[in-house]
Amino acid sequence: MSISSLSIKKPVLAGVFSLLIVILGIVGWKQLGIREFPLTEPPVISVITFYPGASPDVIASKLTRPMEESIAEASGIRTISSESREQVSVISIEFNREIDIEDALNDVRDKVSKARKQLPADVDPPIVQKASSADNLVAFLEVESDTKDIKEVSHIASTVIKDRVQSIPGINNVAIVGEHKYAMRLRFDPVKLAAYKLTPEDIRQALLRENIDLPSGRIDGNSSELSIRTLGRLTTVNDFEEMLIKQTGNTVIRLKDVGSAELGEMNERTAIINETGNLNRVGVGVAIQIQRGANAIEVVDEFYKRLEQLRKDIPSDYRLIVGFDFTQSVRESIKEVEETLFIAFGLVVIIIFLFLRDWRSTIIPVIAIPVSILSAFFIMYIAGFSINVLTLLGLVLAIGLVVDDAIVVLENIYKKIEEGMPPIQAAFKGSKEIYFAVISTTITLAAVFLPIVFMGGISGQLFKEFAIVVSGSVLVSAFVALTLTPMLSAYFLKKKQGPGWFHRVTEPFFVSMNNGYARLLTTFMRFRWMAWVFLLITSGLIYFVGQKLPSELAPVEDRSNMSLIAVAPEGVSFDYMKKHMMEVGKYVNDSTDGLYQTYSMVAISFIPAPAPVNVAVQSIYLKDPKERKASIQDLYNQYGAASANFRGFLLFPYLPPTIGTRYGGGMPVQFVLQSQNLDTLTAALPKFLNAVRQSKKLMFADADLKINKPEIKINIDRQKAALMGVSMEEVARTLQLALSGQRYGYFLRNDRQYEVIGQMEREYRNDITDLNSIYVRSTTGQLIPLNNLIATEEAVSPAAIYRYDQYTSATISAAPAPGVSLAEGIEEIERIKTEVLGDNFKTSLAGQSRDYRESQGNILFTLILALVIIYMILAAQFESLRDPLTIMLTVPMAVTGAILSLHWFGQSLNVFSQIGIITLVGLITKNGILIVEFANHLKDTGLSKYEAAIQAAEQRFRPILMTSLAMIFGALPIALTANSRQSLGIVIAGGLVFSGILTLFIIPAVYSYLSSNKRRKEVMEMDESEIATNHE
Repeated sequence: MSISSLSIKKPVLAGVFSLLIVILGIVGWKQLGIREFPLTEPPVISVITFYPGASPDVIASKLTRPMEESIAEASGIRTISSESREQVSVISIEFNREIDIEDALNDVRDKVSKARKQLPADVDPPIVQKASSADNLVAFLEVESDTKDIKEVSHIASTVIKDRVQSIPGINNVAIVGEHKYAMRLRFDPVKLAAYKLTPEDIRQALLRENIDLPSGRIDGNSSELSIRTLGRLTTVNDFEEMLIKQTGNTVIRLKDVGSAELGEMNERTAIINETGNLNRVGVGVAIQIQRGANAIEVVDEFYKRLEQLRKDIPSDYRLIVGFDFTQSVRESIKEVEETLFIAFGLVVIIIFLFLRDWRSTIIPVIAIPVSILSAFFIMYIAGFSINVLTLLGLVLAIGLVVDDAIVVLENIYKKIEEGMPPIQAAFKGSKEIYFAVISTTITLAAVFLPIVFMGGISGQLFKEFAIVVSGSVLVSAFVALTLTPMLSAYFLKKKQGPGWFHRVTEPFFVSMNNGYARLLTTFMRFRWMAWVFLLITSGLIYFVGQKLPSELAPVEDRSNMSLIAVAPEGVSFDYMKKHMMEVGKYVNDSTDGLYQTYSMVAISFIPAPAPVNVAVQSIYLKDPKERKASIQDLYNQYGAASANFRGFLLFPYLPPTIGTRYGGGMPVQFVLQSQNLDTLTAALPKFLNAVRQSKKLMFADADLKINKPEIKINIDRQKAALMGVSMEEVARTLQLALSGQRYGYFLRNDRQYEVIGQMEREYRNDITDLNSIYVRSTTGQLIPLNNLIATEEAVSPAAIYRYDQYTSATISAAPAPGVSLAEGIEEIERIKTEVLGDNFKTSLAGQSRDYRESQGNILFTLILALVIIYMILAAQFESLRDPLTIMLTVPMAVTGAILSLHWFGQSLNVFSQIGIITLVGLITKNGILIVEFANHLKDTGLSKYEAAIQAAEQRFRPILMTSLAMIFGALPIALTANSRQSLGIVIAGGLVFSGILTLFIIPAVYSYLSSNKRRKEVMEMDESEIATNHE
């Protein structure tokens, strides 16, 4: 007994099953989190190590390389990249997406601990943490005050605000950007030091000696005990200026005698300037960065709650301004897809009613929609998915699919009722006839998505949830169609005495439509050889039109935010950069349509490491697209054209990618040159970069590796130094303490610890001749002028040394020129590399370019695998090798329709359109299955394969048309949106329209050629001896 017959006999059981599906779906729905897209970002761990005063080459050789070699032993690593710049090493380890980030973090910590003994003794302990960057930024808060200085604003931001926000579940880091943290700055006059026979080392030793706070034990009484603590901490400016440096007899030398102390700032060279409306207010930014996989909307909602309380708690002369909420685009996307879901539901219901023209018949498949759709929420909950754009898109498409099976079953039952059969008998007979076709189409469609589940890379991560939601909904819909639909048809439909008025009015149209199709099909079948011509033409169109389509990872989406990146030559001052960025800010203010907020960010870092002074960002936050005339692409083009008007630095616009590896930012085209030798790389880079800049297909080209930082090389005369009793270490340490702004120690303020920084007075750090005022101490205690021991020379060196997968590297970044796709941009830079450099360098792609290249290979393999799986399943179901081939010939027609639609509407081949094509393959085969399966039944009754093909197509015409229109109108709302998902809807709607028409003619014709003349029923009824005899 089939489940359809069981459901008709036990209607309560069928109803309970469906109700249980609904309840589980609602429970799952309530538990799901919300994101914009499925989690695609790979786990990234960063290792940050400070070595004050060290140059980039010292950082690279003594810190970065040893740690990289140890970290490389960790399992699951995808890439290792590093940046070694003055005073700091930053290593980023990107793991494969399936690796658990906590396991990766522990593994890296172990490897770093192992390498620790190879590092210099005076290096700061490495900081190992989950990577934080601007890419996981969900909200940006600006803190301003008209009465407080920047240090006090920074203090409020880094203590009160950060402490209150950091505890929100899901937050990875609260970065205080543009922070001017308190620091006690000790400035000394080298001339006065020399007069008192002192060196910078004497000041540092004095601080270590005088600035101390140690527990001193306890006093035990008969009935109590007292702890003893010696208070020796220096806390105020006066304490530091009165600090004893040296005492000789009655002569006491204090810091104030050779310099001064000032409560200053730890990082003086960083700034955030709010230039909205040309205000030019300097403030401090609080960047809220979430953990990988966290629910951004929940985090930001909680942030707003705490922000309201913060505004009440902090002094009234502070302003807390939400600069931008990055979840707004997420909320809008989710809202838009939810609206699309309801629109698709309404359109599908209208299509069903127009064809069935009976409200009782319409209700039955409509009931199947919420049951199947709600089941997807339970599937998502069990699988650990989230409510996101892709899962909701899956549900939008599922509306047209889940109703398909119910329509096919209902239409067959309804047809028998119209022929005079009682509803219960019609339900038994109608569901039995269509049972195999429903199972076949459902398994086939679900099988299309099977390869996606196992697909690797960003495409697999992105569409795994989409695939499981659609296939899960379709499987449940088949169950509902074979249980609930026959049961409701048996007991809810009535045997009519005559058709209603709406049926009578519209029936002539449907009859004429059926008759018209029958005449066209009969005519076409006389020239059925034309089917092969059509198939050849469609196959050719796929190749020729497909070649012209631009290819990219994903279309850029208007998220109402973008940036202008400014890069000045190495060696420019902080004031120089700040001045020029204010000019950029003024331009943005005066020329931007729909501007919400804009900030100039000079030397800003989102990680605990100093940023280069010559790099700045103009952050531009826009009003909602509905509130402005200019699109994000219009503004991108406008800023790109205006960038040439700015002098003294490179300026180029940057749009955040819709999906993909956003960690590290960067342009769409990122090409990495790798070499074992820095000199070889620096010699080849200028020629290659110049060729890239001359290409008409690429723009805004630049390289991260720049050999243009001015430096002074100091060569020590070892022989002379030895004769005077001065060690190399003494010379190096004296220079470091005098010039580098090194940390001398710590002090406490308001129960928080801050750094004490020592350095020569600014007036003695202006010119190379100022080195003449520095003295070093010999082993005999005498002071030796430094200029007696050294020779200086001016040179240039790299501002930073980069490594990629343990090779010294240079990453060339560029944007495709207008009208040039990402694929063409990658091909162009690879062509230039081959022409200019040959095969002398190892190369890699990074960022969006790497994600795109990986996705292309994965998609092609997935499509081929899906076709193979579909064919094998159909062969097994039909027990034939010919019938599946007939059905599979619907695929080139569907793909042709998809390609032509993309070309017609100016869309690209991207991950959305490519997944749409894979989905389309499963959808269009359903039509072929219905015709072939019914033709086989007719052939079993004694008809020839030619007659069976014609009658099957004519009898299946209405349900095929109804289900095709339901799927088309289900996808239509997606196709009519104005975002990156539009191409998916265009592919499905266009492919179904084009192939749906051709299928009704091509499949019967091909069936009449390929199908066997042997009746399937005869073979099934033969015993073994008969089959063997016939085979012989």
